[in-house]
Amino acid sequence: MSSGGFLTDKAYSVYEGRLEKEVSKGPLPKHIAIIMDGNRRYAAASGMDIREGHIAGKDKIKDVLDWCMKLGVRSLTVYAFSTENFKREESEVSFLLELIEQSLTEMADDPRIHENRVRLRVIGDRDLIPESMIKAIERAEDLTRDYDGYFFNMAIAYGGRQEIVSAVKEIAARVRDGDLDVEDIDETMVSGHLYTSDQPDPDLILRTSGELRLSNFLLWQLAYSELYFADVYWPSFRYIDLLRAIRSFQQRARRYGK
Repeated sequence: MSSGGFLTDKAYSVYEGRLEKEVSKGPLPKHIAIIMDGNRRYAAASGMDIREGHIAGKDKIKDVLDWCMKLGVRSLTVYAFSTENFKREESEVSFLLELIEQSLTEMADDPRIHENRVRLRVIGDRDLIPESMIKAIERAEDLTRDYDGYFFNMAIAYGGRQEIVSAVKEIAARVRDGDLDVEDIDETMVSGHLYTSDQPDPDLILRTSGELRLSNFLLWQLAYSELYFADVYWPSFRYIDLLRAIRSFQQRARRYGK
């Protein structure tokens, strides 16, 4: 390594340490949700095959979960595969689903998940998911069902509009069956019929790759979330990028419309 590279790494390490210390003194978001974007562009920029970019993206999830636990952020939700992603080339869709299934299996078998009592959950339309993945999901959820140290949600075959439509149908069925009066429907009831009904709404929504869109992610839940857009591809996302996002969150005055 050149002396210039060594000095750069040392300066980076010092800055990261100072930023971590600063962030740890402020209010931490209870729930961070991430739109993981940029795997394919990362692969293209690095001269890799697209599949290698997706593999790098999969591995990054473990890093970010570790960082959240280190900081004390108790809930993390990642957008792994949207309903719109099914429109991609069939070979890429199949590879992505296999990769996500592998990730779920690895996490279910990871000693750190059990040592830190991380509850694993998948949110999304399971009718669209292959049977082999359903089994991997059920195994991961069953093995961690009673954990309450940290919460990790993976959104698969997920769409925010589709989630709201599903909730509306469930509520409408209750009205039809005489279980519920229309006048009883309120925000709390709708929230109670969403995939995330037993978890707090995200305090911070983070998207990588520099794109300034929400892409149909947690549309109901993000009503009062703070938004942060990082100009870095997901596989290149660093601890310092997470710290910067949290620092930005801490610098904002959250009034909830008041």
